Amino acid sequence: MLLITQVLGIFLAAVTMSLALAHALELPGKLRLDKATYCAVQPIYYPGFTFGGMAEGLGIMAALALLLQTPVDVPAFAWTLVGLAALAANHATYWIVTHPVNRFWLKDQDLPALGARFFGSRRGPVQPDTDPARLWIRLRDRWEYSHVARAGLSAVGLIALTIAVAIRAH
Repeated sequence: MLLITQVLGIFLAAVTMSLALAHALELPGKLRLDKATYCAVQPIYYPGFTFGGMAEGLGIMAALALLLQTPVDVPAFAWTLVGLAALAANHATYWIVTHPVNRFWLKDQDLPALGARFFGSRRGPVQPDTDPARLWIRLRDRWEYSHVARAGLSAVGLIALTIAVAIRAH
C-alpha cells in the first residue's frame, strides 16, 4: 500500500505542477496580447484545466496519506511535510488569488452545468475599477502571476515528495 501511495502522490503532484507550469510558461506571450485577444483566448482553458485541477485535491490527500504512513523520526517525514505544505499552499493560492479572477472572466460565458456550478459564484475579492483598462490589466496580472507562484509551489511539492520517497527507499 505504501508504494501505491508514493507513486500516486508523485504522479498527482506532477500533474498539479504541469498545469501550473503550462500557464507560467505562457506568461511572456500572453502579456503581449491586447485586451480583446486576451479575453478571447482566456476561455479555452475550461473545462480541460478544470478537470485537470482535480489532481490538486487528490494530490494533497495522497501527500497527507503518505505523511501519515511515515514515521516522525525519519528524514523522509520532514520532506513529506514540506511536500504536503507546498501542495496545500499551491491549492490555497488558487482559491484565494486565481479562482475569483476565473469567476470574473467567465461571468458571461455559457458553461455546462458542472462548470456553471464551479464558477457560479460572482462574489469574491475582485473589486470593480472605475477605469476598465486598469481593471483588465490588474486582473490579467493577478491571474498570470498567480500561476507563476503556483508553478513554484507545486514544483517544491513534487521535488520534496520525490526526495521523501527516494530517502525512504534507502
